[in-house]
Amino acid sequence: MTASTTVFSRARSAAWLLLPAVFLVGCSPKPAAQDPVRAVKFVTVGASEFDAQPEFSAEVRARVESRLGFRVAGKITRRQAELGQHVQAGQVLAQLDPQDYRLAAEAARAQQSAALTNRDLAAADLKRYRELREQNFISGAELERRETTWKAAQAQLEQAQAQLSSQGNQANYTTLVADVAGIITAIEAEPGQVVQAGTPVVRIAQDGARDVVFAVPEDRATLVKTGSPVTVRGWSGGNELQGQVREVAASADAVTRTYSIKVAIDAATAPPLGATVYARPQALAHAGATVLKLPTSALRQEGKGSAVWVLDKSTMTVRSQAVQVATADGNEAVIASGITPGMMVVAAGVHVLSPGQKVTIYQSKEAAAAAANAGTKASVQPVAAVAATDKEIAAGATGGVAK
Repeated sequence: MTASTTVFSRARSAAWLLLPAVFLVGCSPKPAAQDPVRAVKFVTVGASEFDAQPEFSAEVRARVESRLGFRVAGKITRRQAELGQHVQAGQVLAQLDPQDYRLAAEAARAQQSAALTNRDLAAADLKRYRELREQNFISGAELERRETTWKAAQAQLEQAQAQLSSQGNQANYTTLVADVAGIITAIEAEPGQVVQAGTPVVRIAQDGARDVVFAVPEDRATLVKTGSPVTVRGWSGGNELQGQVREVAASADAVTRTYSIKVAIDAATAPPLGATVYARPQALAHAGATVLKLPTSALRQEGKGSAVWVLDKSTMTVRSQAVQVATADGNEAVIASGITPGMMVVAAGVHVLSPGQKVTIYQSKEAAAAAANAGTKASVQPVAAVAATDKEIAAGATGGVAK
């Protein structure tokens, strides 16, 4: 066997030995794709004082607000009241068409005249029959019949007079007048509209005491007591007003499940009717308590509770941590349990993370640019120094050669 034949045999044997390894490499599963490393914002948990006094949006209202309507039905022909107008007691607000009621009054007046005539006729007959009875020309029974006739005529006359008085009042009721002085806050019917008796036409807020009305949740309603102080400030600024709780609703609103609170304030310094104000009940104030707070953007729903992402600094990964929220303080949530001071919690982008995912601390463009500039300056200075040293070495070497 020649040397070339031996070399060929060995090469073929080596190829057959490498062939299974090639198949194994080709059939091996591809590595699973790893989650991308996300840059997220973190906030470091720290204790802070919870000096919060809840503030509720409220509205200024009149202590007494009446809905006025006609006492009779009819068609509105004229409305003198305007929205926002200040009216005095007895001022005309609106009028109905009085024609039908005037006709009814005239009919009642005619009935009264007829009844008066019948009564006078019965009275004259009774007088004549009494004279005849004194002369024994008629019996006592006949005189009694005449007396009964006169009494019936008198009763009919009184009925007709009462009917005339009632119809006169009906005609007067076609004019709607203000009972008290106040401000028109609503117009609920217009000229040309047919209204029933008692249908509200205008709403008037009486002059005098003013209330600030707002609503509180069920869990805080029991803390607010009648007579407790409340600070009121206007939406557009101005001086703060002091008031006292006058009324706490006995039951919750059927829709909002909140309790209405009415605060009495001084009418002389009260904001205009309907103005938006903010009320701060001192009964709900919390001062001096040390709590842990997180931005609401850090919370996410996990099952039936809330959770946050906590950073593991050793592996730069995040893990889920369940927390219990006590209350809200503006855009922050007061955490009752689940976290401790010093923890780093993801503050934004919580819905794109998964347990164990690697993350980096997010830096804004300005901060990243500043860090890059600082790194560039730090790296440029050593290079310049090295370059200067090389030049010095070259100059020294040249000088040595020249000598």
